[in-house]
Amino acid sequence: MSVRALLAWCGSVLAAGLLGGAALAQGAGTAAPAEYRLGAGDLVRITVYQNPDLALEGRISEGGVISYPLLGVVRLGGLTVGAAEKTIADGLRLGNFVKQPQVSVLPLQIRSNQAAVLGQANRPGRFPIEVADMRLTDLLALAGGVAPGGSETIVVSGVRDGRPFRQEIELPAVFASASRELDIPIQHGDVVWIDRAPLAYIYGEVQRPGPLRIERGMTLMQALATGGGITQRGTLKDIKLHRRGSDGKTEVLQPSMDDRLKEGDVVFVKESLF
Repeated sequence: MSVRALLAWCGSVLAAGLLGGAALAQGAGTAAPAEYRLGAGDLVRITVYQNPDLALEGRISEGGVISYPLLGVVRLGGLTVGAAEKTIADGLRLGNFVKQPQVSVLPLQIRSNQAAVLGQANRPGRFPIEVADMRLTDLLALAGGVAPGGSETIVVSGVRDGRPFRQEIELPAVFASASRELDIPIQHGDVVWIDRAPLAYIYGEVQRPGPLRIERGMTLMQALATGGGITQRGTLKDIKLHRRGSDGKTEVLQPSMDDRLKEGDVVFVKESLF
């Protein structure tokens, strides 16, 4: 199985298990895990069994509070879903409003704890961080995995310990490793950027000239094979490779078949004179 096929398969498998999180981000009303901590901006629905007049749908304020019937201002920010239910139930019981209240708090839209996936993802956007140990692969699964034109190298940026954070990660290495070290934890405000895959260009006497995706470690010979090989009029002698250097100037090289291609390389296959 190729690396691209592996990434696509892993993305589809993870997405199937985590699709509920994406629905929650869009306000579908799927219940968040009990350990999720509510925060400012979260939209919640509060219901009390057999007390429809105490039902409320509202958004937690920037101060982490919500105005609730009979109780007034209630602080829910920072509480888990279960703790929020207990806080409201205790208030209703201790205030002698309801003898044995059964309270349900349902997050409808999570805005206080989100991360974003941008660029070449199948479903780019912002997604809720529903669990304390959400990992990079979990977030990518919510975004539908890497799109066919996406790079295998992604960038995660955010803030760690009050300082700007940026890390480049090779996705094949994440799936190949037995540890979770490269599958880094995702925090609120993180942004995952998936760039376009690196491209090279091949033209001249080849069957399929044009741009081609540079697979990991791709050699000139493999690139020619990807282009369908040379035409009957083409020759493998005196192939030219145009490569831009760090100074912005283009060099014309005489590559061997085992030379690896780099992003932006242009390969020209000449016509045979005989």
